[in-house]
Amino acid sequence: MTDSQTETIAFLEGMMTGGGRKRVETHISIILLAGDAAFKLKKPVKLPYADFSTPALRLAACENEVTLNRRTAPDLYRGTRRITRTGSGGLELDGPGELVDAAVEMRRFDEDELFDRLAERHALDTPLMEETAVAIAGFHEKAEVLHTGGGAANLRGVLDINRAGFATSHVFSDAAVAGLDATLRKRLARHAALLDARERAGKLRLCHGDLHLRNIYRTPEGPRLFDCIEFNDAIASTDILYDLAFLLMDLWHRDLPGLASAVVNRYLDRSADDAGFCLLPFMMAVRAEVRAHVTATQAETAKDGGEALKALAGQYFELANDLLNEQEPRLIAIGGLSGSGKSTLAVRLAPLLGVAPGARLLESDRIRKALFGAGLSERLPDEAYAPGVSEKVYAALNDRARTILDGGGIAIVDAVFSRAEEREAVSAVAAGLGAPFTGLWLDAAPDVLRQRIRARSQGDSDATTEVLESQLARDPGPLDWTRLDATADAETLTATALDMIGGGQPTSM
Repeated sequence: MTDSQTETIAFLEGMMTGGGRKRVETHISIILLAGDAAFKLKKPVKLPYADFSTPALRLAACENEVTLNRRTAPDLYRGTRRITRTGSGGLELDGPGELVDAAVEMRRFDEDELFDRLAERHALDTPLMEETAVAIAGFHEKAEVLHTGGGAANLRGVLDINRAGFATSHVFSDAAVAGLDATLRKRLARHAALLDARERAGKLRLCHGDLHLRNIYRTPEGPRLFDCIEFNDAIASTDILYDLAFLLMDLWHRDLPGLASAVVNRYLDRSADDAGFCLLPFMMAVRAEVRAHVTATQAETAKDGGEALKALAGQYFELANDLLNEQEPRLIAIGGLSGSGKSTLAVRLAPLLGVAPGARLLESDRIRKALFGAGLSERLPDEAYAPGVSEKVYAALNDRARTILDGGGIAIVDAVFSRAEEREAVSAVAAGLGAPFTGLWLDAAPDVLRQRIRARSQGDSDATTEVLESQLARDPGPLDWTRLDATADAETLTATALDMIGGGQPTSM
């Protein structure tokens, strides 16, 4: 640390008021905390990916940090403060004198609300993660579109950096590193055309770049994404799904597959980016490899906790390999009358099928509401359930399922399927692509269905007892799907469904 920054820190800490004083350091930043305020300084370092070696460069980086992070957390980033020399030789904020340093002024928040802390306390839940997924999708929709010709080339560059990073540590054998690198490059070659097409289609954007649980926190108004990559736009200039993949990988690594499944499915419901779903296992593997080599390097330079860091690096390395397991495309359709528990079973199955992040869950209720531009808790008018609308809903379900299977993924379609032609059409999607198909029908007595509908709160489904009665009065025709007892407990029903599907484990490489 230079003398000038030592002076800067003393000046800022001297002017800060309030309790809870704390100083946090990273390899490129110093954060000073007191009361409800925080000041973030850039260390005067010059690295291959970041140059903060002069006050002017640090000022520019601070201004960029505020601009970029206000996209997602405007209430957190108060502004950039110039630290200048006074005529008497002291320091002041935003004076006319010589620029000595710069800082980002922020509003301090409760660190216990950080998502990684919530995860440690088992306080992350599905509604919060679904809200986060929608927030991320909304952010990506508005992010600056970039056309750099860097679809596959961007990720090839990441693999090159990863390979060089492993060479600086000795946690993993050369053979293990070479094996993972070779498999990743083969997978990149498989996806290169799609990645390049996505860049041309505007999917490469100025994203967050560091979107893991520690960079999201909970507020009463909803989740906030913060601390994006501000020091090197090239690092944050990436495919929007690669941005999302960091969060998915983090959740999967923390053994929270159900939450990862909720995030990816709500994100894709909002973005309709089903054609990119097939990229996510590879992108998550690249993210895991990044964490493996970074953590391995930290392990070799750490004064304390080196063995724990080596173990953590090993977890990431193993996860990267697991994410590259092969899977076969498969289609599962879950049908049954309203109140039979289709959505509950589908949600439980999704993270258990195939490689991470699991199966793509396609729900008729969500697609129907999207067609009418309605929120998930909004009740649709009666005309939303007219036969012509239902035909559009089932057609959309089949189209999306076809997209998922065509990319090599697994899809679960959740709808009533009370008409024979609807069941035939969804099975034809799988047959047309030569993929296995499993049709599951949930059975329950009419009184059980009525009781369930009366008891449940307003959610995705608008089904009423009147809707159920009309379903009960309709002849479903020949039903050749596997019938399951919808009154069985959730664990038993899920296990039975997995047996009918054929398990959920991917094949090894």
